[in-house]
Formats: sequence, C-alpha cells, structure tokens
Amino acid sequence: MSRIVTVSASSQVKAEDAGCVVVSGSYGGQYNAWHAGKWGLRGVVLNDAGVGRNDAGIDGLPYLDTIGLPAATADVMSCHIADGDHMLAHGVVSHVNAAAAALGCTVGDSVRACVDRMLAAPPVSGELPPIAGGRRYTLDDGNGRRKLVALDAAPLLQPDDAGAIAVTGSHAALFRGKPDGVVSADVYAIFFNDAGVGLDGAGIARLPTLDERGIIAGAVDCNSAPIGNARAIYADGVLSHVNETAARHGAKPGMALKAFIDMLQAEGGKGA
Repeated sequence: MSRIVTVSASSQVKAEDAGCVVVSGSYGGQYNAWHAGKWGLRGVVLNDAGVGRNDAGIDGLPYLDTIGLPAATADVMSCHIADGDHMLAHGVVSHVNAAAAALGCTVGDSVRACVDRMLAAPPVSGELPPIAGGRRYTLDDGNGRRKLVALDAAPLLQPDDAGAIAVTGSHAALFRGKPDGVVSADVYAIFFNDAGVGLDGAGIARLPTLDERGIIAGAVDCNSAPIGNARAIYADGVLSHVNETAARHGAKPGMALKAFIDMLQAEGGKGA
C-alpha cells in the first residue's frame, strides 16, 4: 500500500509498512538505513545529523543504492531530528542517493516533495549487505572502577548498566521532542553525539532531562567522531555540550571525552 509512515527511529519500521515511504527521525547512517530498508519500501528519508566525521550521518544513502532503494536525508538545521512528523512538515533535503535522484529528488527540495516522488515508485526488495554497527562493547569491566560500556545505539542499555558510564553512538534528541524511555538504566554518566545540534537544539534536548535524574551527560561534536560509532566517540570525541550535572563534575565544551571519563573514574570508582 502506497502511504507515508513517520517514525522517530528506523527501528520502529515494521513488516506492515511494506510498500510505504518512511520518514524516519534517525540519522542517515547504515545502521538506520538497514533497519528501514529491509521492509520492501518505496523510499526512505532520514536526517543528516550534521553529516559529521566520515560522512557518518549520510553513509546510509549509497548503502541503500545497493538494492536500488530511493533514499534522502533532511538537513538537521531545517527540522527536528528524532521526529518524523516534523521532518515531513518542515524538512529540506540535503542529500539524495542515485535511486532518489533518478526519481527527480534533488537537494533543496522539501521533504514532502521528495516523498511525493517516492510514492510513485515501485516497492524495492533485496538483500542488504551486512552492517558493522549496532553493537555493544565493555571497555572496562568495573573491577575497582565504574563499569564503562560503549553502545552504538542507546537502546542497547541493559538493566545491569545501572551505575556505569555509557558512551553511545546515538544523538541526544528526544523522540518527537517528548520524554521517552531510551535511557532505561540509571547510569552514572552517559554520552552521545550532538548530531550537528540542529534546529531548536533538538539534537541535544535529552541532556537537561538527565539532570532531573542526577545523571552526568554530554554530547560530542559530530565532526570530532562519527555518529553511530561508540568506540570512536570514546577515543576521539570532543565535548560540545554538557548538562549541569556534568559541569559540576568538571566537564566543559572543548574537553576530550576520554579525558573527562578518566576524571570521573579517578573520583573514586564505584563508590563515587
């Protein structure tokens, strides 16, 4: 059935959406392109998340060309990341893949105009190449220190991550700009990619909400480390924004994330 489906994240696309065009609030990396592209869609629009280091915010577009699925990204400064409805209403196209260009989608189009062209295309099915993202790693098992985990996506948090330091590959936006359960564990600290910050600061809107739970939180500049790659964010990320709780522990924009995490570990480990 040819219709438009809007979602906050590509992981919310389901089998019943086959034949639709999806506007997803997710960043346009391969992980989210895979989540959307496996369902036999006519097209997909993602968010460019400021593009960022290694073009991580848009590298899902050529990935979807491997099966001929039309795909585009919306400029993060034109609409709210993590809000498919807002992207559809206000988004401006920043990048298109070859399959979308063949339909007449162009940079500078409104997302709505691009979606309308995709609606006229046939559904596309095919076997997508394997992806490397979407994994979790334990960087420090917490023996005498706080556990340190790297999660390519924040929903990979587990209940036993409570009290840990988590570095995620995710943006720091709220789904549809409203409270959600993405940070499911009461971690000690958590860090994100700022996704280019975006319109109305949507890409970092989660940070002050974590102050309400006493959780240290910050986001790294999308140009310092690729969105979706938690280990690279830990190794190379430079903080661009921190919440009040993090600032009280010495965090400030311009600080290397790894250096700040080392400070947190030096505070007294699990008993801090």
